[in-house]
Amino acid sequence: MKITILTLFPDMFAGFMTQSIIKRALAKAVVDISLVDIRAYTADKYGRVDTPPIGGGAGLVMKAQPIVAALDQTTSSHAHKVLLSPRGGVLTQETAKRLAGYPELVFVCGHYEGVDERIEGYVDESLSIGDYVLTGGEVAAMVVADAVIRLIPGAIEAASLEEESFSLGLLEYPQYTEPFDFKGATVPDILYSGNHEAIAKWRHLMRLVITRKDRPELFAAYHLTKGDIQLLRDYDAGVTPKWWRDALTKGQKFLKDKKP
Repeated sequence: MKITILTLFPDMFAGFMTQSIIKRALAKAVVDISLVDIRAYTADKYGRVDTPPIGGGAGLVMKAQPIVAALDQTTSSHAHKVLLSPRGGVLTQETAKRLAGYPELVFVCGHYEGVDERIEGYVDESLSIGDYVLTGGEVAAMVVADAVIRLIPGAIEAASLEEESFSLGLLEYPQYTEPFDFKGATVPDILYSGNHEAIAKWRHLMRLVITRKDRPELFAAYHLTKGDIQLLRDYDAGVTPKWWRDALTKGQKFLKDKKP
């Protein structure tokens, strides 16, 4: 995938492109990221890229001409163009999956009090990362690019994407590392049971419980199976079901060196 980012502040992306998964994706040529300085395309004799809004108002608005010139001269006609704007549709995991299907993306970073409204005619969609206002679109562009790049085949291990938050309409289950006991907080015994079927069922239960608690709107939209309903009934009643008890009984040998 090719990603082109139009911005007034290209230096802001230095850390983003040289760390962690994004750095590795670039090194493996999974993605190619180009930064375009919008200032280089202004036709204003004083080099301005923004002016006060017509009709009055606070702040400055980015002019249409430099952005359109940058789009015309640095991006292809078949690229999918996205304006980062608080007025856009809110980014979701489904949006990221959709964007990951394009071979070429362009992100236009607004700044100051926004961009000339006529820019809307030169992009395919506007996108927001949440119901709040940022100083500029650069941080939003990094968020969207990160969400998209990690979904491109080869960027990260495919198995890492299978059960993470939002992948099945639920939040992710809790994860633990050694030691078993950290300042009195212990790892759930069932994770040491060696029973992968029981562990998978427990993790699914935890996804249901956590989503119900932290994101009730997601939980309300999730279709519960009969098995899900029974899992939650047992959990809410404080009942340890037979599959759980059996897994703990057979897995005691894995716990004997963990507990004091």
